[in-house]
Amino acid sequence: MERLWGAVLEGDEYAAAGTVFAALDEGLPPERVVLELIAPVQRRIGTEWAANRITVAQEHAATAINERVLAALAHHPGCRRTPDAGRVTVACVDGEWHALPARLLAEVLRLRGWQVDFLGAQVPTPHLIAHLHQHGPDAVALSCSIPTRLPTAHAAITACQAAGVYVLAGGAGFGHDGRYARLLGADAWAPDAESAAECLSGDFPRVRFSSNHQPIDDLPHLVDQEFTMVSRSAAQLVERTVADLEHRFPAMAGYTDAQRQHTVEDIAHIVDFLATALYTDDDELFTGFIVWTAGILSARGVPTESLDPALELLAAQLRDFPRTQRIIDAAQTTLKDTHNQHRV
Repeated sequence: MERLWGAVLEGDEYAAAGTVFAALDEGLPPERVVLELIAPVQRRIGTEWAANRITVAQEHAATAINERVLAALAHHPGCRRTPDAGRVTVACVDGEWHALPARLLAEVLRLRGWQVDFLGAQVPTPHLIAHLHQHGPDAVALSCSIPTRLPTAHAAITACQAAGVYVLAGGAGFGHDGRYARLLGADAWAPDAESAAECLSGDFPRVRFSSNHQPIDDLPHLVDQEFTMVSRSAAQLVERTVADLEHRFPAMAGYTDAQRQHTVEDIAHIVDFLATALYTDDDELFTGFIVWTAGILSARGVPTESLDPALELLAAQLRDFPRTQRIIDAAQTTLKDTHNQHRV
């Protein structure tokens, strides 16, 4: 694992592939290579980026090498198997560009004898449904790593089921316990590639069915239109918040153009997560993101207190939205506890 980590960090694709092939030659089963060698290294890439120990460029390069290594692994003689388990489509929901978790699952399923149609990142739902109608897989595995893609994931889940296909949801975006997969009506959820493969190896419906299921049935709270109004006015909310923040947070006066752009992006992410929390009606989704953001800012030497005025300004703009007020208030309370912990 350390050899593979060093290779991906140095951008050495050949050394990375050589390390993986050597593990195979030494007797490590192919599935264990995927799950216990490549996957942990990929998690470490994310951890090191969050801690500000590697750059965004290094994170992208390392991830690209892991993807290439997985592709090479699929063509290794020791990893070939005749498909005999069924057919499955693996895809990321529209807007989700983190494709490696889905790719890891695809390789594990291939090793277990599945014929896998891997569609990759950012698959528009109409194109996904057209693929399902054309090829008729037994199941579709939908990957969502970022919670802000949950509304799109909901549409994809419902459309796949209406097409008569069993839906397995996976990825961090569905929650560490799968709560959002259940909320959005997926047939099953798995926390990782191995669990997903086990789920599909079990007894699940492999016959086409018709469904009159409607997404709004799952989320009656959407009737208040708060999600719709916040998501549609996101650009204006970001613009107004950034403008007002310059008066509330004097340090912004000394920001470089790059720092100012980062601030705009941070506010945009906050608004996106707020809208998604309104979609799911889950305070924890938003508070979790705010705490995560505070950790990222702290690792980069930015005071976490800079989040306070941003939340206050958003709350002021959305004062007539009761669920929004509740969610922001919960985040502010959690953020205060975070500040106190940092001071200690």
